[in-house]
Amino acid sequence: MPTQLPITVQPPNQSSSLLEEGLPPDRSQVQITYYTDPLCSWSWGLEPQWRRLRYEFGSQISWRYAMGGLLPDWQRFSDPVNDIHRPGQMAPQWIQIRQLVGMPTDESIWREDPPASSYPACIAVKAAERQGSTAAEVYLRRLREAVMVECRNVARREVLLEVAAEVAADLSSRHTFDVQQFQYDLDHPASLEAFREDVKEGRYLGISRFPALVFRGVTGKALLIVGYRPYPVLVDAIASLTPNTRPLQEATDVVSYVRHWDRITATEVAVALNLPLEETQHRLAAAVSDGSLRQIGSIYQGQ
Repeated sequence: MPTQLPITVQPPNQSSSLLEEGLPPDRSQVQITYYTDPLCSWSWGLEPQWRRLRYEFGSQISWRYAMGGLLPDWQRFSDPVNDIHRPGQMAPQWIQIRQLVGMPTDESIWREDPPASSYPACIAVKAAERQGSTAAEVYLRRLREAVMVECRNVARREVLLEVAAEVAADLSSRHTFDVQQFQYDLDHPASLEAFREDVKEGRYLGISRFPALVFRGVTGKALLIVGYRPYPVLVDAIASLTPNTRPLQEATDVVSYVRHWDRITATEVAVALNLPLEETQHRLAAAVSDGSLRQIGSIYQGQ
């Protein structure tokens, strides 16, 4: 069950008067703060539900990301709930997520080149965010893909820069991503400070597991949902805060949904269209065959 938060939740160093009043900053019906980490496999597992929610509710919700700092280093990391204390023990959890949720994951990174920390990737997301929320959104997604399905060590600086170059190449002409600016911001103290503020904010709210989503309605009432949850739970959270808020649209076509997100997995499409995974894969394969989409490993992309 979601946890109800006090109406006057005020994170440290938050200067927005609208947040002080408990109102979403852009006057949407519900504002969501998503506490996550590029190395969080359960956040990767939540991508189908998270994307569907944003697609269906559109402008009625707004969101921002706060980086959680899941893995400082292996000397200071311990997950007694899942009995994880060293890199090799992470692989079984990734296998479990692939089996339970269906999102493609390759656990071999934890045997071959385990990331030493998630902090560099978290700071990189905040560096990307200095170019705007779209840049941060796309960069975070590519980081997730890089580590979860491509077995790339996102604790390494060279990988963070490679992902930045890929984001710059993928973004449409409506948006830009400046790789040189990103490299400058990656080393800028402001990016590190922004990450520190995210961690401080999460600790202030008592968040120690990811994903964690704080839903705030226009009345100031807030709900906290921690961990992977089915799609109806997220919808119910919105309904409990603003009962009159309804989805604006629903996905009905495989190709158009892929093109909406540009890069996506079959599982994400299946969840959005309420289709069996096997049928979704057949439809995606047909779209690849006729040239409407292209496939890169487990990722489908609009042409």
